[in-house]
Amino acid sequence: MLVTMNEVLPQAKKGHYAVGLFNAVTLELAQGIIAAAEETGSPVIFGTAEVLLPYNSLEDLAMILIPMAKRAKVPVVVHLDHGLHKETCLKALKLGFSSIMYDCSTDTYENNCARVKEMADIAHSYGASIEGEIGHVGGAEGAATAEQQSDASKFYTTPEEAKDFVERTGVDALAIAVGTAHGAYRLPPKLDFDRIKTIANTVSTPLVLHGGSGLTDEDFRKCIEMGISKVNIFTDINIAAVSAAFAHFTDMGKGIIDLLPSIREAITASVKEKMQLFGCCGKVGNIANTSSVNDEALIRTIVEEVLRKYNK
Repeated sequence: MLVTMNEVLPQAKKGHYAVGLFNAVTLELAQGIIAAAEETGSPVIFGTAEVLLPYNSLEDLAMILIPMAKRAKVPVVVHLDHGLHKETCLKALKLGFSSIMYDCSTDTYENNCARVKEMADIAHSYGASIEGEIGHVGGAEGAATAEQQSDASKFYTTPEEAKDFVERTGVDALAIAVGTAHGAYRLPPKLDFDRIKTIANTVSTPLVLHGGSGLTDEDFRKCIEMGISKVNIFTDINIAAVSAAFAHFTDMGKGIIDLLPSIREAITASVKEKMQLFGCCGKVGNIANTSSVNDEALIRTIVEEVLRKYNK
């Protein structure tokens, strides 16, 4: 069932659990993620990030991920994470991604608001959902620097900014900076749990935790308890896939097809572990496919009107 974040995240916020986003840049990753979601009865978000496009293009991934999402027995969001350029976000929407993140967090606050507001209007015209980010999560999809981890407070999101940003942009999900970092941690993360709770009580928009790989189980539980509704994971499942390949490669007579079953199984196991930790297992009963992302005729009409507005 192909849906947007609006069909899964408000329920997660209300039910005090989180939905995982798992990057699916290969067929094996996608298969493992969907298998985990179906076996646990969990809603799931998968897709790619702009920095991962050298490994598989948006066009190729759209042909793989969107049909898989539509066939799935559970709600599946196909999401472009960390879209850094307007053109990339527009391409994802045109290809049928049901959700995007437009990451302008390194721009000035005013420019971030203006750029994300424009993209939010466009995404909504496609029937898609959109995520924005304020503050800045360290690492930029790579390893966190020592400076970012030793003085993480420089990158924290304030409750006042969160409220203002949501009201001005109309985003459907908000990524906040509370001490996590993308990629592998060089130093232990310094999470501000009270800040998560304050922001969650300040805005009604579901909150997103980036840089989830490497946190402890207790970190995750507390973040979700304080108000996180979406958690992004990639490093953990990426490493699980490689570890399985190494473990099952025994001699030079082995080919890639001999390794694929163990790789998929490892990915599924890793994703299931996170889903159980996030509390989203069995949470599909009250999720209906009310998304308009599949209404192509309606989408074309609305998109043309919105694009004309911003191309004056």
